[in-house]
Amino acid sequence: MSLTTRVGSDRQLARLLQIGIVLEEVVEARAYHHHQSLSTEEKAELDEEIEHLLEHAAEESAEHRERLEGLIEELDADSVAFEEIETLVEGQYGQTKPDDFDGILYDQLHSEETAYKFYDDLIEAIEGSDAEFGIERGRLLETLRSIRAEEEEGAREVTEIMEGRE
Repeated sequence: MSLTTRVGSDRQLARLLQIGIVLEEVVEARAYHHHQSLSTEEKAELDEEIEHLLEHAAEESAEHRERLEGLIEELDADSVAFEEIETLVEGQYGQTKPDDFDGILYDQLHSEETAYKFYDDLIEAIEGSDAEFGIERGRLLETLRSIRAEEEEGAREVTEIMEGRE
């Protein structure tokens, strides 16, 4: 589903919010993947700043999923099959795998930026639409802007850590 068009119905909005949920799952899974793939020695050498970053990313993603699920529950739309959404996310946003990046920080930055861009596009598509939704537009946009701001802050935090290590 392209976000270059306006969002015109509760069903379309629900589908896009479900894509957001899957993206959040990807961010969380990648953070856990990196942490779990480290050897005991590598985990011991992992500094607290990166450890905290991975934990925070996973917790934030879980919280974002809950907020998105709450929005979907308010819409007058049937849920789209998880497999269909997963395929859309994989095709649009899952072109890379955690090991495609040189290190944990690059992968985390990519995940944060991908999520930020998705929410930015979603907000723009909703703002460009004159459709009525089963949820109050102002609250919908406020929630999405808040999530987008948190993703932007996450990208900024990763960038600062990376710059501090140069």
